[in-house]
Amino acid sequence: MYDYDLLVVGSANADLVIGVERRPAAGETVLGSDLTVHPGGKGANQAAAAARLGARSALLARIGDDAHGRLLLDAQRSAGADTVGVLVGDAPTGVALITVDPSGDNSIVVSPGANSRLTPADVRAAGSLLAAARVVSAQLEIPLETVVEVVRTRPPGTRFVLNPSPPAPLPTELLAACDPLVVNEHEARVLLGPSAGPGPEDWAAALLGLGPRSVVITLGAEGALIAESGPGTVSRVPSPRVAAVDTTGAGDAFTAALAWRLGQGDKLAEAAAFAARVGATAVTGAGAQESYPTAGEVVAG
Repeated sequence: MYDYDLLVVGSANADLVIGVERRPAAGETVLGSDLTVHPGGKGANQAAAAARLGARSALLARIGDDAHGRLLLDAQRSAGADTVGVLVGDAPTGVALITVDPSGDNSIVVSPGANSRLTPADVRAAGSLLAAARVVSAQLEIPLETVVEVVRTRPPGTRFVLNPSPPAPLPTELLAACDPLVVNEHEARVLLGPSAGPGPEDWAAALLGLGPRSVVITLGAEGALIAESGPGTVSRVPSPRVAAVDTTGAGDAFTAALAWRLGQGDKLAEAAAFAARVGATAVTGAGAQESYPTAGEVVAG
């Protein structure tokens, strides 16, 4: 019996958000809305999103002993996530600077802060937490070596889900553990480099060739594409049509929902279809964690 449906090992940031009529070009200054501060970070977002849906989730992360850190802890507890794995100290809490245009699209710059101090030793010290989780999810807003240690420390049989964001070259050991590797269009192109083909089906086949057990490519309003090893196992999953307000954190909501449902026994296509609905619901509200739905609030497919 697992204590947690999902353990998220990753980042926790304060999101500093400004609305703009258009995002600035190089060397350009534009005026924006009043600054708002929201709890964020890919790791914290995933743990909160899963908990809001009803999953028993926990977060292994590092924050600063500051106001932003307290905001993040309060947000995790409010969502229902377990914060026993959240470590405090060593550096200021990470911060994401986000501009959002009228279409809901965003641009983000992250100052990692305490996230960069989450170490392989922290993962080893949390071995009992990893052993208590049915599924473990990670991203790349923490050191790559720490994510590799997650793969090495997790017990046999624990499913591992990776969203390599921001994208970086991945060691073979890490790729082989991914089930699935979850990427958006930009991340797929970066991971594949010049070998990337013309479309998502080509990217999926090439990504599988790198070693993951399965691949999910998120396509925004077009849904997602899923791929597993073997012939005839590439298919598309549609997304409900919604009026987007803010896309910040929608990919994290998708990945959290996907990981949770896979741990509950859904096939990849079923889990991705549910995750697409969760991601679509998330973009209809402002902010990241504040926009995450409960299971009853997820839009119909």
